[in-house]
Amino acid sequence: MKTGLTKKQKITELYYNAKDPMAEIYTHDTKLKRRLLKYAEKYPQLCQLTEDDEQGGLRFDIAKERVSIRLTAPYSEERKSNARKWAKENGLRGEYAGKKREKAESGDDAGETLRN
Repeated sequence: MKTGLTKKQKITELYYNAKDPMAEIYTHDTKLKRRLLKYAEKYPQLCQLTEDDEQGGLRFDIAKERVSIRLTAPYSEERKSNARKWAKENGLRGEYAGKKREKAESGDDAGETLRN
C-alpha cells in the first residue's frame, strides 16, 4: 500500500506509564501489525486495535505486562566462529528427522534434495 510516507516517517512508538495497566503501540511495521492483529483477535481482553490512521499506521492498546523489550549483547568472534563451524557441519538447519540436506547431484540447479 502506498502511503506517501518515507521509510523514516513509518515509525513505531510504544507509550506506557507507571500508573495505567495498558500500553499503547502505534506502528507502521507490517510484521508487527500482523502479530498485534493476530494477538488482538486471540486475546481481546488483553489487546485491542484502537485506531487505523488510513496512512498505514495502526494503534493498539495492550496490557502492559504482555510487552517485553529484549536487549541482546553482541556475539563475540568466538561465538560467531563456533556458529559458522556448526552450520557448515550440520547445514543451515541441521538434521531433520534423520534426513540431511544436500545438493542435488544431477548437476543442474534443481536445489536441495533429501536423502536417508
